[in-house]
Amino acid sequence: MEKDGASVVITHHILNDKQQEYEQWLSEIIPISNHSEGFIDLQIVRPIPKLTFVYTVIIRFDTIEHLKVWMESDDRKRMIDKAQPFFRKNDRYQIKSGLDFLFNKESEGIKTPLRWKQFLATWSAIYPLSILVPLLSLPVLRLLNISVNHYFDAFINSGCIVLLMVYVVMPNYTKIIKKWLYK
Repeated sequence: MEKDGASVVITHHILNDKQQEYEQWLSEIIPISNHSEGFIDLQIVRPIPKLTFVYTVIIRFDTIEHLKVWMESDDRKRMIDKAQPFFRKNDRYQIKSGLDFLFNKESEGIKTPLRWKQFLATWSAIYPLSILVPLLSLPVLRLLNISVNHYFDAFINSGCIVLLMVYVVMPNYTKIIKKWLYK
């Protein structure tokens, strides 16, 4: 079994008055997914209060086979049925190997870029963000009187970087480097 890794990007559009119930549901489904064979990690990009209502959950597994087993499991189906009353739209997801989901918009109907090109593109996008985001976020956190805590600061910075990568940087960056990326 090849171990390239696989990711699923799940978007849940939550009704305005159901966010608390959805958060409770997340606390139930996360431990179940954590115990699935091949699970590596997950990230949750929460909506911006009073601005957005979409939760994005990125789950990584060691193989695409293990990811598909989880996504088609009875446990997940049961939990999705339980959360259905919270959704504005149905549960939507895309399974991609490795970091292919970052290249999604431009790769629809086209072959996936070579792994080394994905690596260089992702690294060249994350590097400037890893410098700029802390320069902007840390002064804001200190201004809000949130004391210095390396773990909390890293949590906020990584969340901002992932949010920017998934929604802003990669959709635009892949358009700019499309010719090189898919050559």
